[in-house]
Amino acid sequence: MSEAKETVFLVDDDASVLKGLRRLLTAAGFEVAAFESPQQFLDHHDASAAGCLVLDVAMPGLNGMELQQELAARGSTLPIVFLTGHGDVPTSVQAMKRGAADFLTKPVDENDLLAAIRSAFEKGRAIRKTRAETVEIEQRLATLTPREREVLAHIVGGKRNKQVAGELGTVEKTIKVHRARVMEKMQVRSLAELVRLAERAGIRGTPPEN
Repeated sequence: MSEAKETVFLVDDDASVLKGLRRLLTAAGFEVAAFESPQQFLDHHDASAAGCLVLDVAMPGLNGMELQQELAARGSTLPIVFLTGHGDVPTSVQAMKRGAADFLTKPVDENDLLAAIRSAFEKGRAIRKTRAETVEIEQRLATLTPREREVLAHIVGGKRNKQVAGELGTVEKTIKVHRARVMEKMQVRSLAELVRLAERAGIRGTPPEN
């Protein structure tokens, strides 16, 4: 799968700032898309877009913090670099707690901004990689039969084949067959790998009875 084209999305209601940032980032080799308001950005936003969002905090109507909340509600993982002209520390802390990649004060230092954007791109790549891996794991899980899902839960809970057979009311030989199929369908060679994938998928193992 090829990496999506990364874009710096600029959102600022100050036309002169928007123009200056666009010129700077274009000269630095970035693909840039500029918007004069959060709403204009939302109207054109593609949830699968790769890159980062460089976002002014204080804007009329929907402000930067509210746009961050709206994107989170939509399931967006686009990293955000906030810009503010006020140096508002509480706002900065709140934004970072909500997952902002960085928070810079206007007038922003060009090198600091470029470094923040490159860092945000790296963060975005890591997020997309993790999401893609999770989707792949879920696709493998979807190939399991209901019985195989049961066996999987018992196995990752640390139970031996004999214990699983006793709890599921079958024989150990049958559990061995199910276990082999689970390993094959999940594309793993060891129990450790299977446990790791199950944890990534949020599957909690059924622990052995005392």
